[in-house]
Amino acid sequence: MTGRSKAGTTGLVERLDEAVRFVRSRTPLGPSIGLVLGSGLGAFARTLEGATAIPYPAIPGFPASTAIGHEGELVIGSAGGVPLAVLAGRVHLYEGYPPADVVFPVRVLGRLGTGVLILTNAAGSVNTGYRPGDLMVIEDHINLTGANPLVGPNEDQLGERFFDMTEAYDPQLREIAERACRDAGVPARKGVYLALPGPSYETPAEIRMLRTLGADAVGMSTVPEVLAARHMGLRVLGLSCITNMAAGVAGKKLDHREVLAVGERVKGVLTDVLSRIVREVARLA
Repeated sequence: MTGRSKAGTTGLVERLDEAVRFVRSRTPLGPSIGLVLGSGLGAFARTLEGATAIPYPAIPGFPASTAIGHEGELVIGSAGGVPLAVLAGRVHLYEGYPPADVVFPVRVLGRLGTGVLILTNAAGSVNTGYRPGDLMVIEDHINLTGANPLVGPNEDQLGERFFDMTEAYDPQLREIAERACRDAGVPARKGVYLALPGPSYETPAEIRMLRTLGADAVGMSTVPEVLAARHMGLRVLGLSCITNMAAGVAGKKLDHREVLAVGERVKGVLTDVLSRIVREVARLA
């Protein structure tokens, strides 16, 4: 898939609403919480009760996911009685999509009525104290993708032109996530996620630079989605699954198969943690 935008000449709000109408025609559930599942982390979507799975290409305006480890379907169902909309897989800037297309699925979740967005990703550890299989609650991020999905005319129906990012990752949701990790017997790391465009992994020199900048984990996603979600007023929680040590940290070469293997290994733990988070977040409504 190349970087050709799905935008055409139709306005963003109209395209979002067309996608929302299509999704609502497939399921009566009204999700209150949205989730995005990153590389190799799609197992949670398969645990939903009464689920309806819709392939991305079937949804008007949706970009198709081409990345390995991303299933590419919207799954709407319930977890413990809580209605959820789950993006099993995402699209990335490195696939050639414009930033506005990368965040289109997240914007659809917002227009569906989700007030909380939980984002997961597979990340490399810049912090030498982390280990593959750890979960990191994202406290803040650094955007080095060179892109922002909000560049261009502002859609006032979606949000303000200029909006605050002081607490991009909701403090109350972070506390819930840390508590969920503890209750599940999983150490909860806390740190800063740094986004680069990819698709190449970083060099050891770049990782040393990123550590100096204050990054704990590095990846190729999430930040554009956070920007779009906060623009729409959604409360955001971010979780990184540490799937590998970044270049130069462990003295070995990087392989995407390792990312997928660690995702497979921690799927049970992540599903447990996400289920606990969802139950507690639902009580906030």
